[in-house]
Amino acid sequence: MVATLAETTSSIFLSKLRDEMLRDSKGRQILRERPIVNSKTIDILYLRTLPEGTFGKEYTNFLDREMVTPDTREKVKYIEDEELAYVMQRYRECHDFFHTLTKLPVSVEGELALKWFEFAQTRLPMTLLSSVVGPLLLSNNERTRLFEKYVPWAIQCGSQSKFLMNVYFEEWWNKDIVEMRKELGIYLVE
Repeated sequence: MVATLAETTSSIFLSKLRDEMLRDSKGRQILRERPIVNSKTIDILYLRTLPEGTFGKEYTNFLDREMVTPDTREKVKYIEDEELAYVMQRYRECHDFFHTLTKLPVSVEGELALKWFEFAQTRLPMTLLSSVVGPLLLSNNERTRLFEKYVPWAIQCGSQSKFLMNVYFEEWWNKDIVEMRKELGIYLVE
């Protein structure tokens, strides 16, 4: 349902994301080559052999720790424009890369913090809706922590960092994740 809502409310915003990608050489390359993120296109076993601290190794550590796979992203069904459908698919498939970079866990609190980060990056309506409705699932203490700690970080970090839709993550597997964060302008929540 969330995926359907995202697709049916995002057409103007997806055009803006696509235009932002077209203004960047890597964004254009991503749109041209249309890489797909799943267990058939990514050699997870190889990534597990990379040294600790590399993006690829940290990504597989995240997948293993959270017991998720790159195959869990819903396919785009309700966006007719092929290029905009790809932009939405790419956004979905990069979600776990965002988790890896920000070190946010797969929990209600972590997901909401990441949605605020993604809203600052993309302005997709679904990210804002999740960010506003999701806190209802939290306890008072968790909600307070979310709005006092995570939301200010997410808005600032998400709006000041490089536009992550223009990052060809598949070319960064061997990069030191601390250097990668520095290069992308991402800092961790304290």
